[in-house]
Amino acid sequence: MTSSTSESPHGFAGKAVLVTGATSGIGAATALAFARRGANLLLVGRDRDRGAAVCRDCTGHGVRALFHAADLARPEEVRGAVAAAIEAFGRLDIAFNNAGYQEPRAPLAAQPDAAYDQVFDTNLRALFHAMKAEIAQMLQQGGGVIVNNASVSGLRNPNPGLSLYAASKAAAISLTRSAAMEYAPAGIRINAISPGRVVTPMMLGSKIADMAAVAAGLPLRRMGQPEEVAEAVLWLASDAASFVVGHNLCADGGFMAQ
Repeated sequence: MTSSTSESPHGFAGKAVLVTGATSGIGAATALAFARRGANLLLVGRDRDRGAAVCRDCTGHGVRALFHAADLARPEEVRGAVAAAIEAFGRLDIAFNNAGYQEPRAPLAAQPDAAYDQVFDTNLRALFHAMKAEIAQMLQQGGGVIVNNASVSGLRNPNPGLSLYAASKAAAISLTRSAAMEYAPAGIRINAISPGRVVTPMMLGSKIADMAAVAAGLPLRRMGQPEEVAEAVLWLASDAASFVVGHNLCADGGFMAQ
């Protein structure tokens, strides 16, 4: 029924996996990739219809997949999502903290206070509360893996008008590294993935005037796809990356190497 290792050397048969921001883009692609390898999933997002559709795609691979509706800008709903995963599966082996928000493009001085609140509540405060709840469970069960979705914008901001997003992702990378050092001795591996120039709803909504020119500026001469980032996330979450701790893996078509 499940295809745990036939498509990849990284099998996750029977693992309990939490994916936030799972209704589209990188989150949905990663959820489906985990399902193909046999993982059971708790998918978190705001759109119930899209969440149900992703769940159907996942369960088509013979695994359990449940959707939990939550606004991750609200700390109590973040904690509730993690609690729902633990209630569903009795443990939490892997968490992919993927939910994110990018402000409407504008110079810093033109950004309203509400934009700051929305960006940092979603990209950093929600990550903080999710990691607290995930780590507490993983300490209790004796280990686990956390992968946080950051961005190359947190390392080098390539997007004028998105300074809040870049700052929040830089903070997310720092939080990832600090937590990784604190909890590695307890058997909890924490890393980050930093996508760059990937075709997602967030990228398409960012008002880039010439996508072809952006793609031509990358060493690979093309944009990335969510499925390619998903494979990098699965590697970080797998036993193949057992010695990788506190790392920020750039899946960016060579952007950071330029």
